Amino acid sequence: MTPSQTLAALDSLLAAGQPAFLWGPPGVGKSRLAAEAARRRGMILRDIRAVLLDPVDLRGLPRIDGRKTVWCAPAFLPDENDASSGVLFLDELNAAPPLVQTACYQLILDRRVGEYRLPDGWRVLAAGNREGDRAAACRMPTALANRMTHINVEPDIDDWLDWAGTAGIHPDITAFLRFRPRLLLNFDPASGEHAFASPRSWEFASAILQTAPAAGILEELLAGAVGRGAAAELCGYLAQRRDLPALEEILAAPESAAVPDDPSALYALCEGLAARVRADTLDAIADYAARLPAEFGVLLFREAARHDAAVVESGPFARWARRHAEVLL
Repeated sequence: MTPSQTLAALDSLLAAGQPAFLWGPPGVGKSRLAAEAARRRGMILRDIRAVLLDPVDLRGLPRIDGRKTVWCAPAFLPDENDASSGVLFLDELNAAPPLVQTACYQLILDRRVGEYRLPDGWRVLAAGNREGDRAAACRMPTALANRMTHINVEPDIDDWLDWAGTAGIHPDITAFLRFRPRLLLNFDPASGEHAFASPRSWEFASAILQTAPAAGILEELLAGAVGRGAAAELCGYLAQRRDLPALEEILAAPESAAVPDDPSALYALCEGLAARVRADTLDAIADYAARLPAEFGVLLFREAARHDAAVVESGPFARWARRHAEVLL
């Protein structure tokens, strides 16, 4: 499932009280999806790294109460003093030792561990990497697997761009990945390279670009985040990006500013202009869009609408749309 489909599925499963397990390659955003699903339902998220637990940790410690032994549940498990509803998120569950996974059987299906009982408003989600990812995953016992609904999470460029538009991702990164969407996730478990491209590592690359590092070290820094091949392509793209007309030049003279021929350059310009859409720039941007190949004009206004949905109600957009009605049908 794409991330947006996964969120819709998790909403249904949380409403039904059904435990779920998110499978996916490293860096695809499984933990972020669990947190977002909880947030959308107004639930808090209690993140527990199952790989750090010992089998006895879920049961807690015993104390003597009169002539009986009473087990004190660990503080990381919610009780009546916590929020009335929440998500108990067992991250990296299948990376935990088999005995820890076995200890989770009762908690996931019966919502109990010994004398402890999970409060009614709480739900259980779990996540982990696939066995073939070489990410320290252990084979999940069939008895545990049968206690959950399983969702395979796959990256999706449109979903990622929607998220990037609200997360402050550097526009050069979003423009590049629009041009090379297959590099959103470039993961080969058999490769010996430590770094690889993933939704998570592109966020790292964005943070690197935000600091404007010296040209002599930029490619090495990016290679350390997204891998050498993806970094080389991005740096080649950025070198071409520097030869584009300045956005200020386009906004000042949209009728005469140069229009590049290269598709990658046009992607970069559309991304940059979309981020500059304001009430005082919209007319100039619409005039420049009218000079672009029709498909890039559509791209420019679609990206502008990601930044400000009111764009599609504006007069400049209406004028452009009338001229290019055939590409909007």
